[in-house]
Amino acid sequence: MTANRETPAAPNERELRLSRIGRALAFSFGVAVLVAGGVFGGLWVLLDVKEIGATAKLDAKTLFDLVKLSFGVVAGAGALVALVVAYRRQRLDEVGAHREATRLHTERFTQAVEQLGSDSPAIRLGGVHALAGLADDAPDDNLRQTCVDVLCAYLQLPFTPDPGNDPTHQEEHHRYLALRKVRHTILRLIGDHYRRPQGTHRSWQGCDLDLTGVTIDGNMDFSGAVFSGGRMDFSGAVFFGCTVGFGDAVFSGGTMDFSRAVFSGGSVGFSDAVFSGGSVGFSDAVFSGGTMDFSDAAFSGGTMDFSRAAFSGGSVGFGGAVFSGGSVGFGGAVFSGGRMGFIGATFSGDTVGFGGAVFSGGTVGFSGAVFSGGTVNFGNATFSGGTVNFGNATFSGGTVNFGGATFSGGTVDFGSARGPVPMGLLAVVGTPVPSTVLLPFAWLPTLP
Repeated sequence: MTANRETPAAPNERELRLSRIGRALAFSFGVAVLVAGGVFGGLWVLLDVKEIGATAKLDAKTLFDLVKLSFGVVAGAGALVALVVAYRRQRLDEVGAHREATRLHTERFTQAVEQLGSDSPAIRLGGVHALAGLADDAPDDNLRQTCVDVLCAYLQLPFTPDPGNDPTHQEEHHRYLALRKVRHTILRLIGDHYRRPQGTHRSWQGCDLDLTGVTIDGNMDFSGAVFSGGRMDFSGAVFFGCTVGFGDAVFSGGTMDFSRAVFSGGSVGFSDAVFSGGSVGFSDAVFSGGTMDFSDAAFSGGTMDFSRAAFSGGSVGFGGAVFSGGSVGFGGAVFSGGRMGFIGATFSGDTVGFGGAVFSGGTVGFSGAVFSGGTVNFGNATFSGGTVNFGNATFSGGTVNFGGATFSGGTVDFGSARGPVPMGLLAVVGTPVPSTVLLPFAWLPTLP
């Protein structure tokens, strides 16, 4: 017996399969015969020849036409039976083809994984492209997900840092550069495949992406991608010296997790992205450098969570963003350095929460922002350092709440702000107003 020959089906399996076909054929033929009899009988009644012996009005031509019509129905029954057999054969062929495709996929998968584990960086690079090709050609989503999982697992493997370009470590340095090329190729291929529309060839949209704890030092481009399902997990990942782009992407479902991630360099961009569903989480993330850009993004649904995140450097920008639905939370976040800007942003129906946040350094800017709806909550926030700027902001609707906030240092500037005073602000600022809190003249409490 050759290795490629399929194992014969067990007798009970074969009998069961034949029994199913027999029942289907018997049922189809029986229905066809009943239909033929019904047609003949119905025409007999319509021709008013129910009592042939009494009327004797049925001529030979009419009877012959009825018989021909009945035989035509029987012939149609035969065609129906043939159709059932052909359909069954087609289904068996499809199952066999899928089984053969799965077997070939498994063989190619094994070879690709062996290449990925080679000591030669060139062979590893070939294994990366082989696995990406297998994911493209996978006969079902489960096999595609397996290929993606293996590529992600390779990125999760520990790797030796760059020993430097010292002449005594030249060989190790070259090996580091070669293996980094393999890693960067995986990152690039992931981005390329996620940008392709879901359902098209070579699209990986909808697949889960597990990059927990990975050091991402190569570029990834997800611009224009649509995230409507699946899970992308960057929790604990380190972003250093790279560019990860989600510009113009649409987040309508699924989950993207950046919790505990460290952003120490490079840039992550969400400019012009649309958030209408799903969740994006940055809880406990550390922003110590680099740039994160949400400029002109639209938040109409879903959840974005920055709770307990630490901002000590770099910049996070929401300039021109529109918050019309969903929620963005900075509860318990610590702003000790760097810069966060909501300059020119519009808050018309979202919930943005800074409850319990600590502003001890850096700059947070809301200048030119428009608060026309929704809820922006600074309840129990602590302003002890740095600068929070609401200059030229417009408060025309919704709820902006400072109840329970503490102003003990730094500068909080509402100069040139327009509209009614935010809820609870004057109560927590106290009288006289500290020199570090700048209020418009119309907001100043009236002296007795």
